[in-house]
Amino acid sequence: MKPNQIQDILDHPHFKELVHKKRVLSWTLATLMWVIYFGYILLVTFEPEWLHQSLSGGVTTVGIPMGIFVILSAFILCGIYVWRANGKLDALNKLLRDEVQL
Repeated sequence: MKPNQIQDILDHPHFKELVHKKRVLSWTLATLMWVIYFGYILLVTFEPEWLHQSLSGGVTTVGIPMGIFVILSAFILCGIYVWRANGKLDALNKLLRDEVQL
């Protein structure tokens, strides 16, 4: 790839839009995951009695489904990223590649 092609890509409005959308998406999902994870950790730290409460009088406590939710939310947020990247971001990437003729 020639240096002028690289600069053409960096200056292209679709590239700037692609970078912006990817950055917003990744920071939004990362922030959401941090809130979920550290929220759970703060509950474990400051409200362990609440997490030790039984759900239905058995051995399953409130903390177990909440912990499972933290793990599943990571998979769900990853799936959202892949779904969004394969939909909007890949289409924008293809449009950019077609316009700069790579």
